[in-house]
Amino acid sequence: MSLSPRSGLLSTRSATVYRGAHLTLKNLRGQRLAWALQPVDTPTEAYRCSMSRSQSSKSRDVSAGSWESPSPVLKRETSAGGLVLDRIDPAANILLIARCDRRGRLMWSFPKGHVEEGETYRETACREVTEETGVTAQILLKLGEIDFYFNAGRDRIHKTVHHYLMVWESGDLSDADPEVESVSWVSLDKVANRLAYSDERALTETAQRKITGLTA
Repeated sequence: MSLSPRSGLLSTRSATVYRGAHLTLKNLRGQRLAWALQPVDTPTEAYRCSMSRSQSSKSRDVSAGSWESPSPVLKRETSAGGLVLDRIDPAANILLIARCDRRGRLMWSFPKGHVEEGETYRETACREVTEETGVTAQILLKLGEIDFYFNAGRDRIHKTVHHYLMVWESGDLSDADPEVESVSWVSLDKVANRLAYSDERALTETAQRKITGLTA
């Protein structure tokens, strides 16, 4: 991946960077340039070009034909889901779902999904549990919220997930949801070892305390 001032050829993963480099090369033709490739954090542009003339360097805003990637746009998303018990008992089983990550690994977590327009968090939690697992469940109480950040293209996403402690009411397990690879009841004492995310493991500890209080 390189640019030669003699040949005028640029190899890069970003069409935007290519157009900017091509125009700059035409405008500055005949001047001695030094080119370098530097990594950036945004997944949609794996590289950016930086130009130095003599021993000084200059970066510009992307809207003015710059070499720098634009700052990520912060967006907010809200989801809701449930930690579903098969019965109200300290020895209960917990309902988990598995999805495949980009490496093809099964990542186990609680069922959850986006809040639709007009829905309450409780309604979303009940709907998502049914859609992703095939069972219906009743909400017992609010467990807590999990906040995290991730990148999606050039956007920076701040996501909040509202979790509820729920108990099975009816239905059989189903993985008919195309986004779900597997659905399983897992004993409460083994859930922490199965869950892929530390914040959900911490939520399981909160659930255990709540279950003890409900059965005391």
